[in-house]
Amino acid sequence: MKKLLIYIICIACSLELTAQTATPTTADTLISAEPATLAHFISTGLQNNYRLRIVRNEERLAESNATRANAGMLPSVSASAGYGGALNSSNTTARGTGETSRSRNVLDHTLHAGINAEWTIFDGFKIQTNYQRLQELRRQSATQTRVAIEDYVAELTSEYYNFIRQRLRMRNLRHAVALSKERLRIVLERYTIGSASRLDLQQAQVDFNADSALSLKQHEVLASSLIRLYDLMAIKDMSKRFTVADTAIDVDTHLLLDTLWSTTLRTNANLLNAAHNRTLSEIDLRSVRSRDYPYVKLNAAYGYTHNNYGSGNTVKRHNWGLDFGVTVGYKIFDGNRRRERRNAEINLENTELARQEIEHSLRADLADLWQAYKNNLRLLALERENLITAKENHYIACERFMLGNLSGIEMREAQQNLLDAEERILDAEFNTKLCEISLRQISGGIMHYAK
Repeated sequence: MKKLLIYIICIACSLELTAQTATPTTADTLISAEPATLAHFISTGLQNNYRLRIVRNEERLAESNATRANAGMLPSVSASAGYGGALNSSNTTARGTGETSRSRNVLDHTLHAGINAEWTIFDGFKIQTNYQRLQELRRQSATQTRVAIEDYVAELTSEYYNFIRQRLRMRNLRHAVALSKERLRIVLERYTIGSASRLDLQQAQVDFNADSALSLKQHEVLASSLIRLYDLMAIKDMSKRFTVADTAIDVDTHLLLDTLWSTTLRTNANLLNAAHNRTLSEIDLRSVRSRDYPYVKLNAAYGYTHNNYGSGNTVKRHNWGLDFGVTVGYKIFDGNRRRERRNAEINLENTELARQEIEHSLRADLADLWQAYKNNLRLLALERENLITAKENHYIACERFMLGNLSGIEMREAQQNLLDAEERILDAEFNTKLCEISLRQISGGIMHYAK
């Protein structure tokens, strides 16, 4: 019987904690369905997330505004019609004869209708700069949409791997509970036959209760991470079931600093947005300078007028015809031209300085994240070596405990060392993954996770 117990415990101790397949508990019922990959999560979130839908609508507004008509390149045509009348009474006295003529309630009325057209064909290149500005705003809106999407993908990817980390931690804690329960059973049997003290039994019970409490708390953490994923993907049904396809945090160890930096300079969305701001400042400066040129406008009108006269020799009159003309003008002085030009030049300089500042900050952030990434890789390698040692120590402790050559406190210490080693590996993997995600986001390659 004793040999059988030794065999059972040793087999349980030698199992890989992260690969253990335990009976599903309450937390596992939250993740039971067809496996879903990270790409599936991202695809669902990109379609449903409310913030991204708002940003896309703002981009559509920018596209709708980027037209020639909105820039003032097209003529304006208007139609008008009207009616007017006058009802008059008068007394008229002749100078020579003194004779007075009287008229009462004489009605004169006029009916008119016409079409007017006006077209500014030259305004010192201001119309062209307006159109260029609208086009640049459209491109900037697309870049801002990309920034929002990349931020979202980075946030969702981080939470996805956090969920995996919490699920692996849940498995580790369940395994710890199983080991503590088995230890409690063994100590209880020894206490029954008188080979163990009540202190050993109570210590085993306390350790089992402590591990069970940690497992229960981990259920809440795991559920919270799952709800966070639902929130990011804008899934209304919080009871929806799914299973995460990934069972481990896979860290990319092949990133290169030079490649990341060169890619950052080409594709970083914040740098592109800064470039848009500089271009808009250049356009604003050209728009101010356009006031140094004259303007040319064409105008034309076609109208019809009908008059009815209640007195006099003429009863009716009809007029119709085309009016047209050209207007050339130049604003000689307005008092603000030099100030606005000076301000536009200063704003252009500021946008260039802002772009340089963003580039400098990106270089610093990339260097900082790269240092953390490399350090976490070294730490991860070290923790993996420690895990091998902790497993061997735990296996030996199990054998000695079954033979009665190891106290319960020492057995508990070996078990705790193994759990701590697994915990440190999970933290090292997750922290390395966060550095990897941030590096890809800075370099504009965050959509790698959507493939």
